[in-house]
Amino acid sequence: MAQAVHADEQREQVGSAVWSRSFTLFFTARSVSMLGAAMVPFATAIGVGGLGYGSTGVGLALAAWMAPFAVLILFGGVFADKFTPRRMMIGADTVRVVTQGTSAALFIFGHPQLWQILVIAAVNGVAAAMYQPGVSSTVPRVARDVQKANATLRVSEAIMLLAGPGVAGAIVGFAGVGIVFAIDAAGFATSAVCLLLLRLPAVASPPAKESMWRNLRGGWQEFRSRTWMWSVILVWAVFGVTLFGPMIPLGSVLVTKQLSEAAYGLVMSASGAGTVVGGLVAMRIRPGRPLMAGAIGLFGFALEPLSIAGALPLPVMMAAHAIGGAGWAFWSVMWATSIQTQVPAEALNRVTAYEVAGSTLFVPVGQVLAGPVAEVVGAQELLTVSSIVAVAGCTTLLLVPAIRGLRRAAPA
Repeated sequence: MAQAVHADEQREQVGSAVWSRSFTLFFTARSVSMLGAAMVPFATAIGVGGLGYGSTGVGLALAAWMAPFAVLILFGGVFADKFTPRRMMIGADTVRVVTQGTSAALFIFGHPQLWQILVIAAVNGVAAAMYQPGVSSTVPRVARDVQKANATLRVSEAIMLLAGPGVAGAIVGFAGVGIVFAIDAAGFATSAVCLLLLRLPAVASPPAKESMWRNLRGGWQEFRSRTWMWSVILVWAVFGVTLFGPMIPLGSVLVTKQLSEAAYGLVMSASGAGTVVGGLVAMRIRPGRPLMAGAIGLFGFALEPLSIAGALPLPVMMAAHAIGGAGWAFWSVMWATSIQTQVPAEALNRVTAYEVAGSTLFVPVGQVLAGPVAEVVGAQELLTVSSIVAVAGCTTLLLVPAIRGLRRAAPA
């Protein structure tokens, strides 16, 4: 009996390390907003393509979001230190309720012009830049088991990614693209309410008298002092132009032409299913060298562009995306946990801003160039190059001693 009671206490302690009231609210906020976010790339690709703007239009629409996000996220980290991450996230969600509601109205009641889509996407990118630094710094403040919390959030996001494209495809088929944007607006509203109810422990921040530029320099010094971090970001810069950038603009058009819009939704859902698996694995496995383990798993992501480039049958393409999603999720948990446990809490907002900025800065370049380059060399050929770059990049991660040798931080 004593052993059973002790076992129950252990299970309760493990649970309390993640599922606090604060984590539950944060989990809800992330989950409901991610459902809409999972549907929007699909809806954007289908909606912009359906308006006759082609893969170039889709690339521009995605780049219009990504470019201001990548440029302004550095300031998002500083503002999060100044005004608190929670306030910045609530403000960003409120802005996106308005912008996505506007997108819904444009698609439901009219025929939106490309410039309108680009302006709304750009405002959303600015809002996301103000929101994102707070996500990373909030996780260790709402859960003691940071890796399990990250894995739990990744599984939730993966479930949304799994359901999102399929649901979006059904909604687009029966009610139109505008309803997808309306659902996204509702998700951001729910997220804002949950964050409003959130109460977080205080954390040290830069002195109020310090200038914005001094805070930015402080964040840069923290970032560049960690070889493992900036080395990954250099690889991600190459990935942004040659892998992440072309994937959706070219993939959505190729799969839709080769198969159908519904097939593209199934392919994206398969990637989401794989991400669920990767997140569940990350809950259970705690490698001593997290980035090395994550890089090994990331090799599977190369199958995603390769399967589209090879015009493989739908079941094979879905399997490839499931493997890719699992590898991506496992890497993401290892990467996020490493940052959140290796960087001091008082610098985490600003360091996260540099990390995310570096990770995303070159993605809009790849999105804008995807269409024009594909017209010259061919879309399938370009995605073949993307898969080769993915393998080369993962190999590079394993060859860098600072990445390969980074040890898991001891629990706080």
